[in-house]
Amino acid sequence: MSHLLEYLAHVTSDIVAGAGYWGIFVAMFVESMGIPLPSEVTMPYGGYLVSLGKLGFWPVVIAGTIGNILGSLVFYIIGATGGRVFLKKFGKYILFNEKHLDTADRWFSHYGEATVFFGRLLPVVRTYISLPAGISRMPLGKFLFYSTIGVIPWCWLFTYIGIKLGQNWEEIHGIFHYLNYVVLLIVILILLLFWKKGLRKR
Repeated sequence: MSHLLEYLAHVTSDIVAGAGYWGIFVAMFVESMGIPLPSEVTMPYGGYLVSLGKLGFWPVVIAGTIGNILGSLVFYIIGATGGRVFLKKFGKYILFNEKHLDTADRWFSHYGEATVFFGRLLPVVRTYISLPAGISRMPLGKFLFYSTIGVIPWCWLFTYIGIKLGQNWEEIHGIFHYLNYVVLLIVILILLLFWKKGLRKR
């Protein structure tokens, strides 16, 4: 797994090095669609290139933000157009029923703004939050607004960190590599509890 992550990190930095702003846009777009090109590599490497005078700070932040939002929009549309039908048809095989779907709908109706905003600030979660938002048909305008104000601080912070770390920009990836595992473990535990509760009801 570590070799795969290292490979993906090298692929991501190569894309940014070769295509500049467009590389940042593409890498962030792809990551937001659930494909693991880590933004924890994309943005710090962009910051490193800023420190070398090859790119500008705000254009890097803007390219990352736009790529992230457009990729999230695609993931949202997938959830809104096909996710609900898929869960209704195959959800029973993972103990997911329409009652659970209704619960998710109510959750996003009441807490969707906070869920999307804070989800954008968490490793792993930020990549996949668009799908349940789409499935629950969170209003598109709200989704885009809260996604944007959540994405901008992430892109700004990691670009700034890349500038400060300079040629040691990869150090941030090492730190977040372990944090990703922690967050992923928490998400898995929550899903297991959800699954166990459904099993008991059966």
